[in-house]
Amino acid sequence: MLEDRATAVSSPTQWPAVYPKGYAVVDVETTGLARDDRIISAAVYRLDERGEVEDHWYTLVNPERDPGPVWIHGLTSEVLEGAPLFADIAEEFATRLEGRVLVAHNAVFDWQMIAREYARAKREAPVRQRLCTIALSKELGLPLPNFKLESLAAHYGVVQQRAHHALDDARVLAEAFRPSLRAAAAGGVRLPLLECRPLTEWSDRPVPRQSSGGYGGYSGYRQGSWRPSRKKPACPYPNPGRYENGKRLKQGMRVAFSGDTSVDRELLEDRATEAGLHVASSISRLTSLLVTNDPDSGTSKVVKARQFGTPVVDEAAFGQLLRDVEPADE
Repeated sequence: MLEDRATAVSSPTQWPAVYPKGYAVVDVETTGLARDDRIISAAVYRLDERGEVEDHWYTLVNPERDPGPVWIHGLTSEVLEGAPLFADIAEEFATRLEGRVLVAHNAVFDWQMIAREYARAKREAPVRQRLCTIALSKELGLPLPNFKLESLAAHYGVVQQRAHHALDDARVLAEAFRPSLRAAAAGGVRLPLLECRPLTEWSDRPVPRQSSGGYGGYSGYRQGSWRPSRKKPACPYPNPGRYENGKRLKQGMRVAFSGDTSVDRELLEDRATEAGLHVASSISRLTSLLVTNDPDSGTSKVVKARQFGTPVVDEAAFGQLLRDVEPADE
């Protein structure tokens, strides 16, 4: 049983009615960080609405390829050889996620890896919202030296036993999330929930399977892709200029994206293209709009947007604008 630490916040008597009714604290270990990488182990701690642990679950997953950075996660090809495929554990995994908010440290990464695996299995992950504990730590203003899991754990006195082991990382996060959740409830903090949209399309090219888990096999892994590469179609409409706040987008406007998005980036770009917008890969003086969920990130696109005076909106606002795009002038 997980125990409250001395620094934990006691559970407030009046719990916010708008808070979720349950959480699934998740950690996945993977063969790497790219779109074509695979999950090799997964763990879920199910929590009730106040962060109390209900149960936990862990599984290895055979990625059918080189396991990647064995020196980090310790899972060799030999260990994973007899493990189930993701398709074999997809249903059990789904029962752990169903009806709950997915909680993870850097949740966009875990969610995207999970969404891609379900798409490969021709299924959809039953997740509609996620909560990143990094974002929650920022909302709470926790005095952390950085936003690594080990720093969050140390803040609440949680002892990490096996870093980069999915089950222990999920346990540590569950134990650190509970006092964070209670602090948020006590302070009336709005939880930083983001929408999760499961992938509905996917294809892959074969990735050669390696027998060893050495560095060479891992470093060479960039041959596959979760989705076929394709050239963006040319926008048939002229650029009408910059977006103006409070007005509608107009077909032909040049839109660029920066940073993590709730909807997978390529699918979001497809939606923009279908609406008649020009999806740009960089920022220039001709860019009509920059979409980013972190306008203070300091990325090159954000910096250039400031220099050029390019309007900036977040993903949620952009999603609303996409619903009513003004036709191009005839």
